[in-house]
Amino acid sequence: MEFINTHLLSTILFFPVLAALVMAFLPKDEHKLLRWTAFLASLVPFILTLVLWSRFDPNVAGFQFEEQYVWYEAIHSTFHIGVDGLSLTMVLLTTLLTPLAILASFTVVDRVRLYMILFLLLETGMLGVFMALDLLIFFVFWEIGLVPMYFLINQWGSKNRNYASLKFMIYTMAGSLGLLLAIQMLGVLFQTYDLPALYQLWPNFEGTLMGLPAATVKTVAFWAFVIAFAIKVPVWPFHTWLPDAHTEAPTAGSMLLAGVLLKLGAYGFLRLVLPLYPAESERFAGALAFLAVMAIIFGAFGSYGQDDFKRLVAYSSINHMGFVLLGIAAAAKAIGTVDATIALNGAVLQMFNHGLSAAGMFFLVGVIYERAHTRDLNAFGGLFPLMPVYGGILIFTSMASLGLPGLNGFVSEFLVVRGSWPIFTGYTAAAMLGLLFTGAYILKGIKKVLHGPLNERWVGHLTDINVRELLVIAPLMVLILSIGVWPAWIMDVINKAMTMLY
Repeated sequence: MEFINTHLLSTILFFPVLAALVMAFLPKDEHKLLRWTAFLASLVPFILTLVLWSRFDPNVAGFQFEEQYVWYEAIHSTFHIGVDGLSLTMVLLTTLLTPLAILASFTVVDRVRLYMILFLLLETGMLGVFMALDLLIFFVFWEIGLVPMYFLINQWGSKNRNYASLKFMIYTMAGSLGLLLAIQMLGVLFQTYDLPALYQLWPNFEGTLMGLPAATVKTVAFWAFVIAFAIKVPVWPFHTWLPDAHTEAPTAGSMLLAGVLLKLGAYGFLRLVLPLYPAESERFAGALAFLAVMAIIFGAFGSYGQDDFKRLVAYSSINHMGFVLLGIAAAAKAIGTVDATIALNGAVLQMFNHGLSAAGMFFLVGVIYERAHTRDLNAFGGLFPLMPVYGGILIFTSMASLGLPGLNGFVSEFLVVRGSWPIFTGYTAAAMLGLLFTGAYILKGIKKVLHGPLNERWVGHLTDINVRELLVIAPLMVLILSIGVWPAWIMDVINKAMTMLY
């Protein structure tokens, strides 16, 4: 117990790897044992994260629960991890969604051991990004998270899985090349990769590098960071890998891809771009706001045009993550002002809220796909009498995604719009067009599945949502409602972090 108290973060981070190693020695044909081992093992980081949340003091500036060990002494890189209010929120989201995704995967019968091991390794990759306080460690975990998701799409995906998984890998790695070069440049320049140190050194750097003035070097490095994170969010026009990856991924893979992996890009903006490049962020904030609004509008239009239920939800992620970038862009333009802080609060809360609602929506698409073996919206119709409980849950989760007052999506989108309006009035007004079509595509999905004349082909073939599936969606619904009604419990942590960070 004393070890866990002292090394709480590293225990949360590496316990899934330990569990994966244990599972590697379990019999591969014992599917029930493998499923329950993976599920129970994934609950341990979640329980420890609740302990971490209870011990975290939001009034303390800087990082807490820090651990630092010599890692690569020759290049002055250390294994340095810690959390503040921003990263703690994302760690909670990750450790919550992973066991739910594993529980949603209990129907998988193909190579169950490898499937579950990949999910546990994916959890460590995602957690490492949120905890890392060393740029090189950040990059290592950034890349580690790619590998399990690639194999989950490639081996357990739908018919176009090879194309989708390759596109996912190529896009993300292409963005990572510039990020790696920029990180290496900082390491060579300052002989450290430690983030708290670089926060002080890099923004104040006034020298030259390879004969180029500091302003030019910083601008190039800024865009190297931005493009890498924009691809991951993803922001228009770097978004085209996402619908393919989502459509082909298994249900649980889509839950984590939308719920957590997209947040890595937005987290990169908040953790690295704004603090390391304050001048460049302010200078190019208008460009970021433009890209954000295009993502909001085109994401909504693209979603409305889909007849594949899963593809509709995939495009909605581009739309919703656009609000995150809009809040970040507004903060970059007017950092330190009240409006910027409100926009940042909304952006971080939108990351958390989208993780809940998107994971829930992809799971609900998976529930009906397992029964009907189709995602074609035109093949459904009038299913409410056949699946009344499922129908009620689908409407509830869809309304959270829509931004209905009283549910979580409304709180975060309202904060982003309120914070961005005085800073980028025109862009924020244009984003309302995307918000209008958000209602259109959400209502289209509900109408095509649940309402209208009953499609007789499903009578006697579709069963309502079962107990295991209810256990997956229930925690998400509770959080969606609790944040919508009483957001103070999470907003207190986020707001104090944003106020102290920027």
